[in-house]
Amino acid sequence: MNASPFRRVAVGAVVSCSLVLTACSGGSTGAAPELGDKPVTIRATWWGADARAQLTNEVIAAFEKKYPNIKVKGEYKDWAGYWDALATTTAAKDSPDVIQMDELYLASYAGRGALYDLGKAEKIVKTSQFDDQALATGQVDGTQYALPVGIGVMSVAVNTDLFKKYGVKLPDDKTWTWEDYARIGKELTDKSGGKIHGVAGAPGFDAGSLKYWARQQGNELFGKDGNVSLKAESLAGMWKYGLSLISSGASVKASTMVEDQTAGITAGSFATGKAAMMGAYNTQITALQEATGAKLKLLRLPRVGDTKANFFKPSMYWAVSGQSEHPAEAAAFVNFVLNDAKAADILKTERGIPANKEMLKHLEGGLTGPDKAAADYMNTVTPGESPVVTPNGGSGVEPQLQRYSQEVYFKKTSPEAAAKAFIKELQSEIDAAK
Repeated sequence: MNASPFRRVAVGAVVSCSLVLTACSGGSTGAAPELGDKPVTIRATWWGADARAQLTNEVIAAFEKKYPNIKVKGEYKDWAGYWDALATTTAAKDSPDVIQMDELYLASYAGRGALYDLGKAEKIVKTSQFDDQALATGQVDGTQYALPVGIGVMSVAVNTDLFKKYGVKLPDDKTWTWEDYARIGKELTDKSGGKIHGVAGAPGFDAGSLKYWARQQGNELFGKDGNVSLKAESLAGMWKYGLSLISSGASVKASTMVEDQTAGITAGSFATGKAAMMGAYNTQITALQEATGAKLKLLRLPRVGDTKANFFKPSMYWAVSGQSEHPAEAAAFVNFVLNDAKAADILKTERGIPANKEMLKHLEGGLTGPDKAAADYMNTVTPGESPVVTPNGGSGVEPQLQRYSQEVYFKKTSPEAAAKAFIKELQSEIDAAK
């Protein structure tokens, strides 16, 4: 059986860019940009809380000290408000010069000329310290529209205190299978007398787990032609595995899974010590560690055969607007944030484990606790080829997947029927955006 237990812990708002971006200009054309010495003001936008803003403003100050002729005006909002604002300013041809971008919306913005071709700024933005597969996560049709800030890989977070308390042996993550995962999950539930569950949830609440699942069977969620290539039997098989986890008692109930989804990473079953294993990106261990107060360990996901099913997941990107009147200065800021040691010393791992290998090496000696565990884990994983970037029209994949997963796990529809309906709906959204 093939599955992934990974469950997304925060659901972002879905913003349709198909209508609001039709007026975008194509800023990626023309000659390579060149830095000048005249006073210039650019705008940089990102999503996040006040803590992120404080650190980013410190980086802006360091950048302005290095480039005294360039002033940067920072703007930030929460996740949902961010995408509404970006869509509105882009439609009005007033997009910020530097944009923090997410994988779900990269193709939507790039496909309409709303992002700048960073290949034209190669003399300003250096990419030699990025792994090829990491760079590929920011490419659409072979063009580098964005650079990953941080990268993560999927894992199984394990509460070793609960394993020890109930006398369950930790698995060998070099050899374990999905059958082992289900068996160990049930053993934890049984030995605790139902006080905890072995697993914090069944698969189907994030696109990452679905991509991993499909890859183990030689399949992909999206094909290189930008269409859905997922096979219905693969998705149905994932849900059947999830149902077996729930029915055996290895996993929490469907109602608890929905509650956990709403509660978020710091208040769900795993975070509160009510479950011993949870699918997570390695970079989420810091938040999980703080929430549980327990001794945690990251294990490699169970796998089928020798397939390289894991992959780099960009935490987010930096991109330059295709509407920017100052692409050289905007590119210089992107280069500074990603490639300058002073910026790395300020931001550290706030936006994820640095995708820039040189900056990660620069920071590694000072990483401790969960941050070190996340970096160490990533060094043990050999990811496969980067998945195709979510195509235009596909940004609603996770809410759609979650909706169908709930229908299956509450037994309102069969895995087979839900799989066919999900694929049809997702493909229709992509077709409508073409």
